[in-house]
Amino acid sequence: MTTPSASDMTTPSASDRTGLRVDGLVAGYDGLAVVRDVTIDVARGEIVAILGPNGAGKTTLLTTIAGLLSPIAGRVMIDGADLSGLAPHRVSRRGITLVPDDRGVLFDLSVGENLTLDAGTAVRDRAVELFPELDPLLDRRAGLLSGGEQQMLAIGRAVARRPAMLLIDEMSHGLAPIVVERILPVLRAAADAGSCGILVVEQHVGHALALADRAVVLSHGRTVLEGSCAAFRADTDAITRAYLGGAPGR
Repeated sequence: MTTPSASDMTTPSASDRTGLRVDGLVAGYDGLAVVRDVTIDVARGEIVAILGPNGAGKTTLLTTIAGLLSPIAGRVMIDGADLSGLAPHRVSRRGITLVPDDRGVLFDLSVGENLTLDAGTAVRDRAVELFPELDPLLDRRAGLLSGGEQQMLAIGRAVARRPAMLLIDEMSHGLAPIVVERILPVLRAAADAGSCGILVVEQHVGHALALADRAVVLSHGRTVLEGSCAAFRADTDAITRAYLGGAPGR
């Protein structure tokens, strides 16, 4: 069986689509590259999963797209507009929302306050519609929630803001399977509505392949494999081979 690759599916050029374009991105810390020459497209209405072992550069990739790190080289674009080097709040205003691996919840505020802090009651109401489990928790301090409830709060708030591009780091980390089963269809529905693209970092390969349209595998900061999730599901060993075979400079 052949290994999936970018040729397994047709990927429109950036000029033919709206959404996120990461072009030749080099990013890292104190001038030391962690992400090396990564190019990724995510269209509105599409979910792309970023896979790879620990230290592959997945979180660095997302934080650079969100403007928390400035690229060393390369570009980040949304709907054709170059965001490279913009401050995080300006990136956010262009429609890019990040759910970080620590969920970004304000522990000392109530669930309701977390949902209305910067966007008003409309976001709160939409988030509760997405996750009705949050409704009886609106007056509870977010720091008293379980990990699953915090993740529903974080993702519900992010989706309810109706971003152009949603970035999620470590979507299922530390969550019970029943919580993951609640979150996956919410994300799929958000993408299928057509106005939102999603780029998700996920350690659990099964969850990623069940959710996403395409997957990209990083190793040592470089793309070592990419293709459709349908192709990866047909060759379940391809990602394992990529994890084991990635090497610096590849």
